[in-house]
Amino acid sequence: MSESTKFDTEVAPERLALSRRRLLRNVGIMGVGAPALVALLDACTGTSTADATTVAGGGVYPGHKKYNFTLVNHVTTNSFFTPTRFGAEDACALLGCSYSWTGSKDSIVSEMVNAMNSATTAKVDGIGVPVIDPTAFTAPTEKALEAGIPVVAYNANPPADSKTPIMSYIGQDNTAAGVAAGKRILEQVKPGDTVACMIATPGSGNIQPRADGAKGVLEAAGVKYVQVATGAAEGAELSAVEAWFQGHQDAKFLYAVDSGSGIAVAKTVEKFASTGVKGSGWDVGTPTLDQVKAGKLDFTIDQQAYIQGFLPILQLFLYQVSGGLMGPVNTNTGLKFVLKSNVDPYTASKSRFEGSTSKAAVLAAPSSIQS
Repeated sequence: MSESTKFDTEVAPERLALSRRRLLRNVGIMGVGAPALVALLDACTGTSTADATTVAGGGVYPGHKKYNFTLVNHVTTNSFFTPTRFGAEDACALLGCSYSWTGSKDSIVSEMVNAMNSATTAKVDGIGVPVIDPTAFTAPTEKALEAGIPVVAYNANPPADSKTPIMSYIGQDNTAAGVAAGKRILEQVKPGDTVACMIATPGSGNIQPRADGAKGVLEAAGVKYVQVATGAAEGAELSAVEAWFQGHQDAKFLYAVDSGSGIAVAKTVEKFASTGVKGSGWDVGTPTLDQVKAGKLDFTIDQQAYIQGFLPILQLFLYQVSGGLMGPVNTNTGLKFVLKSNVDPYTASKSRFEGSTSKAAVLAAPSSIQS
């Protein structure tokens, strides 16, 4: 059964007005001119200073309607997408629009397709979807585009030979990320060693490329590579990883390609530390980060989940307010290895950007920027 939930992206008028008054009250402290600040607030919120309860109108996008977008997802309750939802929520709050979060809890493609078709029937103003199947999303995307509804992909990009006509992709280059991970794993193993790839849903367009990218690197170096399905439900992934390793304790490295598997690998490596097994995670969930900090995971990978929610809303919004002149553009959300040497900023503070808290806050910028 598919899940269809409305994530609260409404900004209460009284809260918006209060926030504006607080900022204006502190203009002198910040050294910002009041007219400039008022213009900035109007541009971001789409409100008029004459009527703070008006959501649309004013600012640099005068009179725009309150757009409603839909983000379809393949694992709607997975903790990886918590910051993605925060990113979408924050974009909506800035732009004066709303969005719905819907799709499948268990990576069931037919449920995602039904959610896309329902959004098109409802005449939403834009759709974002992870294209985890090379063909299943072609027809619903064409249907949406024919109805004048822009469609972008996030988190999972259709393969190069796919005919799914998405307008842009916002997310990691998953194959390149897998290749980079494979090269780093080679620093920990030798020819003849076994590396087990832990993957939630084999064949899924967002994670299979990460597995395949590493596989090519490892097998070319003489490393034995096996792939283990762990399942889409986070709770079951821990049991699956532990059960597999109990029967294959000669494996030297456990390589996770998704958030849930990464957490499961972190806990398994900790539990079976006496075997000397090493492992890696994917994404920046708290158990994974803790094990990186403790030196029990070699690395995890940050693909900036928050941006994968923020930018689809922004791109769909700009397409609408520009009358289609501002076409959505491909955005690589990056590949950052999180190691014991650089994990501290992740664990030192809680933020919406990493999904570790729902509280909004501006974090201090680093004193230097590493290339």
